[in-house]
Amino acid sequence: MAKAPKKTKPASTPSSGKVPKKGGAIVAQESGSRNAPIINIGIERQDRAAIAEGLSRVLADTYTLYLTTHNFHWNVTGPHFNSLHAMFMGQYTELWGATDVLAERIRALGHYAPGSYAEFSKISTVPDVPQNPPKAMEMVRILVKGHETVSRIAREFIPVAEEAGDDPTADMLTARCTVHDQTAWMLRSLLED
Repeated sequence: MAKAPKKTKPASTPSSGKVPKKGGAIVAQESGSRNAPIINIGIERQDRAAIAEGLSRVLADTYTLYLTTHNFHWNVTGPHFNSLHAMFMGQYTELWGATDVLAERIRALGHYAPGSYAEFSKISTVPDVPQNPPKAMEMVRILVKGHETVSRIAREFIPVAEEAGDDPTADMLTARCTVHDQTAWMLRSLLED
């Protein structure tokens, strides 16, 4: 009796490490040394690089939005001062915590996390805080746009992570989108009649 041939799974092809471009510059430099073992977490090297680059962009946008929100917390004035001052504090505190989670994921993928104003300004999509503090409701409008921008950028990289089999990053980016979408909605509600 002849044995049935073994079924073999098709070889999984690593993704091409494609990342949506913002300027063509490599953002996430690979870390490590010859004394450390090669990273072997089930994600190909070029995919880890693409994911780290995407996360670096989300980190830059998150940090820029954090700075803007903190600035608005300090500088808000007018009849809504108390409520906006407290709301902005809650938002910048959440954003601050998110920067650490994003940076540590970049490190877990074997790349250095960007962490300077110069690096962030090159790759951030969120505009820097206005030099002169705007009126309170203009601050709210700026923050709505900022949260929507970070959410859009994060969504661009979810498929990159999914294609590479990086579920932790895909899940983290999905969670970030949830936070940014909800925050944008709450801020936008302040602008409705």
